[in-house]
Order: sequence, then C-alpha cells, then structure tokens
Amino acid sequence: MISLDKLNKIREEKKKELELRKNINTPTKEKHILVCEGTGCTSSKSPQILENFKNIIKEKNLQNVRVIKTGCFGLCAKGPIVIIRPEDTFYAMVKPEDCKEIIESHIMKGIVVERLLCKDIDGTKVQKLDDLTFYKKQKRIALKNCGMINPEDIEEYIAFDGYRALARVLLEMSQDEIINIITKSGLRGRGGAGFPTGKKWSLTKEAKGDEKYVVCNADEGDPGAFMDRSILEGDPQSILEAMEIAGYAIGAKKGFIYVRAEYPIAVQRLKIAIKQAKEYGLLGENILGTKFSFDIEIRLGAGAFVCGEETALLESIEGKRGQPRVKPPYPAQCGLWGKPTLINNVETYANITQIILKGAEWFSSIGTENSKGTKVFALGGNVNNVGLVEVPMGTTLREIVYDIGGGIPNKREFKAAQTGGPSGGCIPKEHLDTPIDYESLKEIGSMMGSGGLIVMDDTKCMVCLAKFYLQFTVSESCGKCTPCRIGTKRMLEILEKLCSGEGEEYDIYKLEKLAVNIKNSSICGLGQSAPNPVISTLKYFRDEFRQHAIEKECKAMECKALAKIQIDEEKCKGCGLCQKSCPVGAIQGEGREKRIIDQDKCIKCGTCIKTCPFHAIG
Repeated sequence: MISLDKLNKIREEKKKELELRKNINTPTKEKHILVCEGTGCTSSKSPQILENFKNIIKEKNLQNVRVIKTGCFGLCAKGPIVIIRPEDTFYAMVKPEDCKEIIESHIMKGIVVERLLCKDIDGTKVQKLDDLTFYKKQKRIALKNCGMINPEDIEEYIAFDGYRALARVLLEMSQDEIINIITKSGLRGRGGAGFPTGKKWSLTKEAKGDEKYVVCNADEGDPGAFMDRSILEGDPQSILEAMEIAGYAIGAKKGFIYVRAEYPIAVQRLKIAIKQAKEYGLLGENILGTKFSFDIEIRLGAGAFVCGEETALLESIEGKRGQPRVKPPYPAQCGLWGKPTLINNVETYANITQIILKGAEWFSSIGTENSKGTKVFALGGNVNNVGLVEVPMGTTLREIVYDIGGGIPNKREFKAAQTGGPSGGCIPKEHLDTPIDYESLKEIGSMMGSGGLIVMDDTKCMVCLAKFYLQFTVSESCGKCTPCRIGTKRMLEILEKLCSGEGEEYDIYKLEKLAVNIKNSSICGLGQSAPNPVISTLKYFRDEFRQHAIEKECKAMECKALAKIQIDEEKCKGCGLCQKSCPVGAIQGEGREKRIIDQDKCIKCGTCIKTCPFHAIG
C-alpha cells in the first residue's frame, strides 16, 4: 500500500527527471528521443526504429541520451514520428536506417537532419512541433499525455500529475462534491449521445443496490475511428484513475473495461497499467490508506459493432450474446447482473482527472454554451493531414479540414464530411462553417458520434457512401428487432439497384419511407441511427440520387455501371499522362493532340481521372 507522502515523493523526483519533456527551455545536456509506438507508427516499423536507437546509443556509449516509446502524437500522416526533447525537433516519416544519421548528426554534433524535418501545409520544413499548423488550433486535454510519456511506466504518469486527482477525492471530497464538480463542468458523454456525465453519475449513485459497477466502453467500432484506441495506447493510467474516481463517487468497488480484441497494443498496455497500479497500491484494497477499495478487469469484445451500444455491451460482459435490452430500465438502475451500473466511454473518462484538478469553471470556459470542453476526432479520408486531433467545441468544420487537416489533396474540391460514422450524417460544402458541437450538428442532420470525421472530395459518390454505411450496418445488425434486421436489408437492396443502373425514381421515395420507419421503430441506438447516412445524403444530395435513378449516370464515376468518363477538349493539354496510365489502352491520341477515350475499351477504373493534372477528365 502506497501512502500519499510516498506518491508525492515519486512525483517530485520523477518530475525533475522529465522536466525537459514539457519545457523546451530546460537547461540540460540530457536528450530524450521520443518514438511513437501507437498502432499507426508501429505498423511502419517504429519498434525497429526504437530498437535501432537503443543499439546505436549503446554502441557509441553515449551518456544522457534516453529513448522512450510513447503513444500517438496525432499527425499520423507523417509517421513514424520521432521527437527530440528538450529542443522539440520533429522528425517525420523516419525509417529504421535513419537512426544512425540522427544520432551522429543531431545528438552528437547538434546538427539537425534537415531532410527528415516535417513539412508544413505550405511545404516549408518546420523544426519544432509547436510551430506546425496542425497543432496550433488544437487544445489537448483528453490527449494531454499521449506522445509525452511512456505509457508502460506508471512513474512517468505520476510525474505528470497522475493520481493527484484520485488522492484529492479520496482524502478531501465527498461523493456529492465530486458529482457536483462533474455536473458544473458541463462534461457530456463523448460516446455519441452527449448525455450529461454528472447527471448519469448522480442517477447511478442514487439508485438502490447493494452492489454497483463502473464500466468503460472501449468498443470503438465506427469505420475510421481510433480515438479511444489511441488514448488507451498512449495514456492507459488516466482511464484507470478516472474509473476509480467514478467508483468512489457512485459507491462501486468493481470496474470493467470492455475493449475490442482487435486492439492488441491497447489491450497489452491496459494489462501492464493494471498490474503496475496494483503493485503501487493505487488499485486494489484500501487505496492511499483509505477505506476505499476498487478493482478493474478487462473484458475483450469479439468485434460486434452492436456491442458499442451500452446494454448490448453489458450482455456481452455477462457472457451472453451481444444484443440490446429494451429500455427502460436504464443501466444506471439495472445494469450488470441487475445492479446499478455507470457506463462512460474512454474519452469521457480521459477528461475526469483534469476537471477534478483544475475545476469545473476551467473546463466549462472551453467550448460553447451547451457543449463544453474539447472533442477528439479521428480525421481521415480525402485530407492531407490524416490523424488524431483534439479541438475546443465550437471549432468550425472549415478550421478542422483546412487549418488543421491541411486541405484536400491534389487541389480537389471539398464535397462533404461524414461525422458519427454509420450512425451519423454528412455535412455538405454549404455548412463548412458550422461549429462542431452537439446542437449545431444535430440541426443540420448529423451528429457528433464518437468522433470519426471522414472528409470527401468531389470525386466521391454520395449514393455509394450511403450504400457503404448500409452494408456495414446490415452486416453488424444483431437481428433482434425486425425494423433493423429486415428494414436495413431492404434499404441496401434499393441502394444497390440505384448504383447498378437498375433503379427508378420511385425507389427514392421507398428509400426515404423505409428510413423514417426504421428510425422510429428499432429497439436500440444502432437501428434507430442506421438510416442517418441515407437521410442526410438524401437531404443534401438528392440530385445525385435522381441522376442515378432517372439519368442512369454517376457523375463522380464511382458507380462503374453508370460511369461515363470523358475528356474535356478545352481543358485537355495533350500531355498524354492519362494515356500512359490507362491499364487497357482505351485512350487514343499522339503527340500534343487532344486525347479521346474509346468507350468500348474503357473499364471505368478512374485511373485517368486521378492522373490528369488539369482535371480535364470526368
């Protein structure tokens, strides 16, 4: 069992050692080489980079140089990422063979390796992380430690104020005081629905039961979403600490983290974090010498999207098939094994310790009137800076796409963005200046969701997009209720007809009618939100549906059965790049002649469209 004095001693000793991580003006000869070992960089050989650094340092007998594995830095498009502190030098797309040059040039001679510096949006090379445009409009609260600490070293977490919040609530605060702070902060659930967190905690505390549970929903199933995974990989101890605070506030002694088995790095780091927390007496019996005891177990999900729905998740933890329960009763009254249960997702918990330490007023000063704090997004699709971003609520979509995301590749036009994954909706170009918060997104027919944000350029077909999400929903439906099981299948069949050139105008009416009925009659949130991508695309891109149904044409050229690829004679410069790239020799012309496509040979693969530098093909 660790005492408060011992905890503070570890913090102060480790803080001095890690000061150069936070303060780039630290007067020290020591160097810390931070290597991202999140899933993205790991897949690009970052573990080998880390090992190479260690071997070279050992071989050259360098003193005062440490190599540290970290979680995600956020700028995934530039990975693998290596940052050298205290000078804050940001190296991008590092390869294992680059390690020797970094050591011999930067570490030993103090000469920056220019060719590895990260390029900013305008193409200029930027040396320091904070000077990159990608980070300037971000505010990291949930991601505060990701990329800063070794997620497998509890003492590094403690040095960065880890377990200070837990000590404060156990030694100085009552249950009601904790819940009051969370309520006043305005924190809302980051899993999608945006339910007030403090109210959920209060309802669970007031519920009658001889035993209560705390659950962390880490079943992140949205296509393209990796927010929760990155937090678990980069800062797992923060989730454990927050769950303990929640357990103390509602009167629970047991917690469960339900995480996808497809997240092996996150699972492994959670196991290490739980083991270390128990060894240090920060998890288990009589924590910090108090009467409060709390334990946490990991439960692995088998990849069913429906288990992200809270009651289906509870069924799965209990060892049953993951199917949603009829509500009410809600989990706060009747959850795991019929006991009151508090469920929040990873990002919600990731905000708790900072709210306790800095106060409700601090947190509520960030964001908008009804959407407080920040939101983490997995920014993907047709955008230059694919990655993980955390911005204050109220930041506009334009700022995220262009200022942080670096705009659309190949100078294409922005067409739409999908938020909320299969449960969300699309945001068209005319709403680029919409503030990203719960109410604003709802008003335009989308939703916050867990945080996936997929950007699409003008080469994307919105009917295809709706079909993609319906395919996902149909395959992931648990089958419990008829509207979701059968209705989404019928919707998918109509979309497939439209994309294959067999649809008709009446199909659009049937599609819309089905969507409304399924939304109003499904049992759980998955079924109720499954039609959202169709409803929002019909709202903003009905003309595209009509083109598919009536004109039998897909102007985006994604639906091959409807694609009519042609070369605009006025725009064509006769460069011949499209002709060289065509895999079937369907493009004709010589020298500087305008090119022509032989429609009989064309397989409508779209390669020429992507190759043409003058956007003359479409």
